[in-house]
Amino acid sequence: MVGEEARESSQDLSPTRATAPRPAIASSAVATGRGDDGSTGLLYGGPRISKDDPRTEAYGTVDEAVAALGLARAELGLKAQYGALPPALGGLGELLLQLQRDLFVVGSELASNPEAWSRLVDGVTRVDEPMVERLEVTMAELEGHIAMPTEFVVPGETRLSAALELARTIVRRAERRTVGLAANGMVAGSWLLPYLNRLADLLWVVARAAEQGEQRGSIPARPGRRAAARGPRSPAPG
Repeated sequence: MVGEEARESSQDLSPTRATAPRPAIASSAVATGRGDDGSTGLLYGGPRISKDDPRTEAYGTVDEAVAALGLARAELGLKAQYGALPPALGGLGELLLQLQRDLFVVGSELASNPEAWSRLVDGVTRVDEPMVERLEVTMAELEGHIAMPTEFVVPGETRLSAALELARTIVRRAERRTVGLAANGMVAGSWLLPYLNRLADLLWVVARAAEQGEQRGSIPARPGRRAAARGPRSPAPG
């Protein structure tokens, strides 16, 4: 066979960049080398898919959002460490951690083998209605404690609010990717898209609460416009 002849002839050649054997991977619980060909596996088995598959793009974007929320939570931790955490933001770290954990549920649903969707568990590996309801309740509580801007705002008034805005925009991208999957029947449940939509809304509100909790006002996108108030009407809920 042609392939066998090629292998035999290659044995007579001196090792080159293309033919030199690759060193074995050192013992690692993370690096397996299976993805070196650009493929990755889904939860619950099934055929491996390309790393640029729309599903991989969607749950990879969710992973980015988790990391961006981690930046915001780390900023809160730093403020607490130096005794500079405003009382109005005292419960925000717990909220962000809950959102990060929720996004692992989102990622699990997106990364699951369609042939195993029957094995998904609501609230654990599949987004369910109570998860969406929690976002709505939290958003309503926060809106009742802050002054809402009436203009588009420019992110960056504080490091914390900027990290939250970064997370918000990443969640929006995850939502856009998921819309495409849903249109092709590649989303297991009916609550994943509403969750992402509501989460992005909530993060915008949380960013405003973060600014006002530090006595800062939102910067309007258009010059000459009034910014939001510089402080919450009362402490934000935990």
